[in-house]
Amino acid sequence: MKVADGFWLNKKGYDVRYASQAYQVTTTENSIKVIATPYTVMNRGMTLGGPNLEITYSSTSENIIKVHIVHYKGGLDNIPQFELNEDTGYVPQITQTEDKAELVSGDTKVVIKIGDDWDVQFYHKDKHLTGGAWRSTSIINESQFAANARMEMQEDDEFFNYPQDPHRTYIREQLKTDIGECIYGFGEKFTPFVKNGQVVETWNCDGGTCSDQSYKNIPFYISSKGYGVFVNSSDKVSFEVNSDTVSKVTFTQPGEELEYFVIGGNNLEEVLENYTTLTGKPSLPPAYTFGLWLSTSFTTSYDEDTVMSFIDGMRDRKIPLQVFHFDCFWMKEYEWCNFEWDKDMFPDPEGLLKRLHEDKGLEVCVWINSYISQQSKLFDIGKEKGYFIKNLDGSVFQADLWQPGMAIVDFTNPEACDWFKGMLKELFKMGVNNIKTDFGERIPTKCKYYNGMDPIKMHNYYTYLYNKVVFEALEEYFGKDKACLFARSATVGGQKFPVHWGGDCYAEYSAMAETLRGGLSLCSSGFGFFSHDMGGFEATAPADVYKRWCAFGLLSTHSRLHGSTSYRVPWVYDKDGDTEACDVLRHYTVLKGRLMPYLWAQANKTHQVGVPMMRSMVIAFTDDTACKYLDQQYMLGDNLCIVPVMNEEGKAEFYVPDCGTWTDIQSGEKYEGGRYYTRQCDYFQTPILARPNSIVTYGNFDAEDKMTVLYDYLQDAETVIYGLEDGKSASAVIYDSESNKLTQIKAVRNGNVIDVTYDASDRSFKITAEGKTVDAAAGSTSVQITL
Repeated sequence: MKVADGFWLNKKGYDVRYASQAYQVTTTENSIKVIATPYTVMNRGMTLGGPNLEITYSSTSENIIKVHIVHYKGGLDNIPQFELNEDTGYVPQITQTEDKAELVSGDTKVVIKIGDDWDVQFYHKDKHLTGGAWRSTSIINESQFAANARMEMQEDDEFFNYPQDPHRTYIREQLKTDIGECIYGFGEKFTPFVKNGQVVETWNCDGGTCSDQSYKNIPFYISSKGYGVFVNSSDKVSFEVNSDTVSKVTFTQPGEELEYFVIGGNNLEEVLENYTTLTGKPSLPPAYTFGLWLSTSFTTSYDEDTVMSFIDGMRDRKIPLQVFHFDCFWMKEYEWCNFEWDKDMFPDPEGLLKRLHEDKGLEVCVWINSYISQQSKLFDIGKEKGYFIKNLDGSVFQADLWQPGMAIVDFTNPEACDWFKGMLKELFKMGVNNIKTDFGERIPTKCKYYNGMDPIKMHNYYTYLYNKVVFEALEEYFGKDKACLFARSATVGGQKFPVHWGGDCYAEYSAMAETLRGGLSLCSSGFGFFSHDMGGFEATAPADVYKRWCAFGLLSTHSRLHGSTSYRVPWVYDKDGDTEACDVLRHYTVLKGRLMPYLWAQANKTHQVGVPMMRSMVIAFTDDTACKYLDQQYMLGDNLCIVPVMNEEGKAEFYVPDCGTWTDIQSGEKYEGGRYYTRQCDYFQTPILARPNSIVTYGNFDAEDKMTVLYDYLQDAETVIYGLEDGKSASAVIYDSESNKLTQIKAVRNGNVIDVTYDASDRSFKITAEGKTVDAAAGSTSVQITL
């Protein structure tokens, strides 16, 4: 929220009091507590006024500094809390001298100046990260005049937008940024990837991919300097990223308290590792979910014959298909959600699901949301038992914005959670084993919950409870590491319930770029896996866009063909006997199947460590200045750089990081690092560049005899060593589809000889380097490649 009027003044009606002096500093075993006064106290009489801010610096995890700022602490205990993994027994190193107090957590520390001239600075090792000095930490009081002006400028939505309350109090923090420092993250943001100059507000909305609204808002950002900042609030936090004071990131929260964490690390990958240690590691989706998903699409007409024609059409064209998704109309219109199949379209759902599993070898996903239409048989049950969010007068909250007369399930009610899970488990018994959790953004703020939580702060938090309930139902029924959602909305911690997709995008190139920016921002915010609607959701893409999007989609962690008013099977894009759309889809589906040994190992790493599987170039190469601004390419795992082609000319423009010679895994073409390139690409030539000094393993996958990504990832595989330099080493781990380690491979080059060692295995595979291939026989533990 911007209250400044230039540098010296504030807008009329806003009284801003800045922390000016650390008047009293008290240290305990695990914290530093400061009374910050709004002026320099010169005598005892000056202590009679306020407001003061009580600020506590502590740490509950290594390399994470926690800052808690409070004006009045007598508020109600009705605020939803993110589920954080804090170690209350963690003891940082604390020292205090006459002029400063210092708290050290691992290699990260905060230094607070004692006395006049407010000054708080954060460091990692000897590197300055950020901090605040004159006019940084403040309390803001809004007058009735300012509140009226704000309410006149901002439309007050009756149900779902942030309510325009009377005058408020805010706590604000401003943290310094350096010249050339870039800021990223805040969840899924479709605006420019570098957030400098933008105003970002964390308020979940159903706004598509072409606006500043987003489905997944995360009050967390990372910096190209190698640190992160997480504001611990489910409220609407306003971030002015070098857009209010142009040398600072400003964040403002309504109320009397503000808590944030400064997160250090040796690089951005470590920062994200530390952040996900605090907020939760991404769960590991089952291996089969990395195969191709096909949807019925949204408003298209479909029944069992239509579904089978799609599946048989893919099989006839040798396009491996892994999951079939039934969108909304698997249930009868006007009755969403009743969790019952529309018997007019699907008279034998159990038989259909059995045929899909046993005859077609497919997994099954169905669409749901947390809204219950008045026409659903479940409405009366939910009303009677109190399972819905209520109006302030105790009546059921209802709206017509998605389904006529819909109510919203209240997941703060444990009985409602069990009720919801029970209906899901009936679907699981029938043969459904994946759930698309749509919506969860349009949640009212003028309402009340079963457990009395603040409805404004529940707006963003609601999606966490919604997706958690569905994910838990899957885990309870199928077991740990067997659960997979296709979720649209999210908040802090939502990464624990993968997978998330990018929402409603248009079928054009600009939407491809929007989608990629949103995905990279989301994966810069602790989320490990990402998908999107291949071919675009709205309208029908030209064949050109569809084919390029198929490549992009199958080079993302998860790959789903889905649309709104038209089908997304490839043959509808092929005209006059042409088969190129089918050929392109087959090409990249098979390539992804071959890459499964590599991709699955990277997925396991994401789950174990918390580093996103699909990550921006700056996360992977924090010290390469050129990578700070790249948003049209990304790393897929540690070792593959992907460059989606997003224009009619078929041109790929990309930068190769300065760490050696990269290799295109399809063409074998070499690219020297530290340079920009422009390349003309046909539909089969999307640049996929292997990092130097790396290993990528390709499985024995061929659509002629394999239609599933579940196979033996080591037997007859080919492990390729790329650009291994003299004196350097590279390593890789291969898992089976249940995440059991099959072998660990290490390659070391000395001159023209590469020594390769690996764990003994009962499988045989091949090892290749610079065109030379040797056999790694079953039972052996080493080979040597002479170049």
